[in-house]
Amino acid sequence: MPTTTILKEKYTREIIPALMKKFEIKNVMNVPKVEKIVINVCVGKAASENNIKLLDMAVEELSMISGQKPAITRSKKAISNFKLRANQPLGAKVTLRGTRMFQFMERLFMVAFPRIRDFRGVPTRSFDGRGNYTLGLKEQIIFPEINFDNVQSIHGMDITFATNAKNDEQAKELLKLLGMPFRN
Repeated sequence: MPTTTILKEKYTREIIPALMKKFEIKNVMNVPKVEKIVINVCVGKAASENNIKLLDMAVEELSMISGQKPAITRSKKAISNFKLRANQPLGAKVTLRGTRMFQFMERLFMVAFPRIRDFRGVPTRSFDGRGNYTLGLKEQIIFPEINFDNVQSIHGMDITFATNAKNDEQAKELLKLLGMPFRN
């Protein structure tokens, strides 16, 4: 595994000086950066149909996409209308930091997004007010690691980019400079 990526080199060489100039930041330590990426997959069909194999496949696919073993998420309480019992496995999540985070961003921006049919960019209204951005994908098959022939069910995923930016404007500029294709 390489210790540095193209995107990390670009961040240190080009993006940090550009952000310092645009937002008039004096100290390099105050420049916004992506601290972590959290990928969350929920397989509701696995709970309703008592089919644990769907969850196992989702965990395996998430580990291929992220390069790291996901943690199983479980229900907190029982809800009878959804046929849900307490502590029942529902999905999986992965938190990426460091080199794996930059590798995932490269694959997402340069490989996965261009594979989405009729892709016009990601929405700009998904910021939370504190500089974090959440993105929802409808299909996991846009990633090249997933073999389409082995997919049993198509499920979506939520990808959250947690930054240390002071506001949404700084976070949006950071993600745009990193290569996030925002809609016009």
